[in-house]
Amino acid sequence: MNNFKLIYLSGFCGIISILSFFNIIYSYYFNLYLNLNSYIYTLLVSLFLGLLFFFVKNDYYKITIYEKILTTLLGYLLLPLIISIPFYFSIYNLTFINSYFEAISGFTSTGFTIFENIKHIDQSLIIWRSSSQWIGGLYFLYSIILLIDIFDNSFKKSLTNFISFNKSETLKQSFKIFILYILLTIALFVILNLFNLRTFNSLNLAMTIISSGGFLPTNSLSNLLTNDTQIIVFSFLMLTSFFSIFFIYNLIFFKNRSINFFNEDLNLLLYFLFILIIFFIFFNFNDNFTYIFLSLTSSVSNIGISLNDSPKNLSFIFLILVIIGGSFFSTSSGIRFLKLYSLFKYSINEILSYSRPKNVYVNKIFFSKINFEQSEIYKYFLSILVFIISLLFLTCLLSMSGINIESSFKLSILTIMNTVNSSMYGLEEFNFQNLQVFTKFYLILFMIIGRVELLTLLIICKKFLFKS
Repeated sequence: MNNFKLIYLSGFCGIISILSFFNIIYSYYFNLYLNLNSYIYTLLVSLFLGLLFFFVKNDYYKITIYEKILTTLLGYLLLPLIISIPFYFSIYNLTFINSYFEAISGFTSTGFTIFENIKHIDQSLIIWRSSSQWIGGLYFLYSIILLIDIFDNSFKKSLTNFISFNKSETLKQSFKIFILYILLTIALFVILNLFNLRTFNSLNLAMTIISSGGFLPTNSLSNLLTNDTQIIVFSFLMLTSFFSIFFIYNLIFFKNRSINFFNEDLNLLLYFLFILIIFFIFFNFNDNFTYIFLSLTSSVSNIGISLNDSPKNLSFIFLILVIIGGSFFSTSSGIRFLKLYSLFKYSINEILSYSRPKNVYVNKIFFSKINFEQSEIYKYFLSILVFIISLLFLTCLLSMSGINIESSFKLSILTIMNTVNSSMYGLEEFNFQNLQVFTKFYLILFMIIGRVELLTLLIICKKFLFKS
C-alpha cells in the first residue's frame, strides 16, 4: 500500500476520531453513560490507525487510476469497521454482522437498519448513526474528486475547466467540498430549528439530508413533522442532495463561471418542475399534495424517508424516480438524469438521421455548449446495462433467501440506489435483523456497489471494452 492510500484513509480516520470525541462529550454532558466506553474504544482505534497510516513511510510514485479505485473500495470496507465499534460494544448485544451491516448502511447513506424500535436506542448512539451517514456522504464526494479522471467532459465541466486534476487543484477542490459540506449541514440544522423542531432531531435530520441518508432519530418521520409548514420546508431542504453541492457556490461566484457549470443543475430543475406539475395535475388525490411533495423530493434525492400517510399506490412511480436519481456531484445515487436524457436525445437523433439523412442533428443538452460524443453514449448505455444486470442478480439472490419476488425486486432497487425502505415503497415493515447471514452479506456488497458502481465498474469495463 503506497503513501497516498495511507494518507487518504488517515484523513477519514481522523474525522471519525473527532466525531467519536464529540459523542464522548455529548454522553458526559447529558449523563449518557450506557455506551460511553464504545466511543472511547472508537476514538482510540481511529486515532491509532490514523496516526499509523499518516506516519508510515513509503515510497512515492505516480498513482494509477486503478490504485485510486482500490483506495476508494478499501475505504468502503475499512472505515465502516471502525464505525461499527459503538454498535458492537453497545448494550444492545448486536452481533458483528449486524453491527457491520448498520455501519455499512450508514456509511453508504442507504439507511437500512437492524434496530426495530429507535425509541429504545440511547441518544448518543442515534447521533452516531447519523454521523456515519454524514462522513459517508463526505467520503463519496471526495471519491468523485479522487476519480475525476474517469468521468466524461460533460460531467467534469460542471465542476472544473481542468481536464485532469494535479495535486494543488485536488487539494483546492477537496478543501472547498469540506467547507461547503459543513456550511450546508449547519444551514440545514439552523433552518430546521427555526421551524420548531427539537434541536436533537434537527441535528440528526440535517446530517441525514446532506448525506442523502435514511436514518431517522425516531421510528417515523410523522412523529417529527407535525404540520404542513414543517413538511413543505423539510421537502425543499431534501433537494439539497438532489442538486450539486457546488450549485449555490457557483451562483454566488457566477461572474467567473460559464453556463457549463450550471447545465446539469438547470436541466435537473426543469426535470423536477416537470414531474412536480405532472404529480400536481394527475396524482393530487384527496388534496394530499403536501405528502406527495415530500415523497417526490425524497425519491428524487434518493433519501427515501416518508410520512405514514404517503400514497402507497404510487410506489412504482417513486421507484422510477429513485432509479433516475439526482446530480453528478451530489450525495444522491441513481443512474443520473443527465445520462438518461443524453441517451434519449442521442437515440432520437440517430432515428431521425435515417429518416432525414440530409439534416444535421446536434447532440447537445440544454444550457450546454458541449457535444457529447459517441464514446460517452457507450459509457452511459453500459452503466444502465450494469444496473439492470446487478438488479436482476440481486433480486434472484434475495428471492432464493426466502423473500417474496415483489419485495426482492423493490429491495434490490433501493439497495443499489442507496435509498432507505419506507412506507411509500411498501417496505416499511421489512425486518433486516432476522435476515440470514448470507443475505446480509449480499446487501452489504450491493450497498457498496451502489456507491462505487459508476466510479469503478465503468472504468474496469472501459479497460476491456473500449480499448484505443
